[in-house]
Amino acid sequence: MVEYRAKPLNRVFFALADPTRRAILLHVARGEARVTALAAGFTISLAAVSKHIRVLEEAGLLKRTKQGREYHLRLVPEPLRDATDWTNQFNRFWTEHLGRIKQLAESKAKNRQRH
Repeated sequence: MVEYRAKPLNRVFFALADPTRRAILLHVARGEARVTALAAGFTISLAAVSKHIRVLEEAGLLKRTKQGREYHLRLVPEPLRDATDWTNQFNRFWTEHLGRIKQLAESKAKNRQRH
């Protein structure tokens, strides 16, 4: 049996693929949040929110700490920076290619105007 170990970037993209997890991240990005208060803002159960939080923690995007009887969450932005760096490669690719396509289209348009 082959053991699969997800790369950190894969875990980040998996975590970001779900709209509930993205909403959790947006909420926590505004400041530290208590798990129970965060869960109250969703129409799903506390257990379901906890599962989403666990996925975000496994991706390294959230850090959970216990203060008294409450669990608090804070954003860990570094994995998002890695994901942004990865997607920016494609931004550069498309910017360069679309620029070339634009130049080619403009060149063909000028040639048509001459004839």
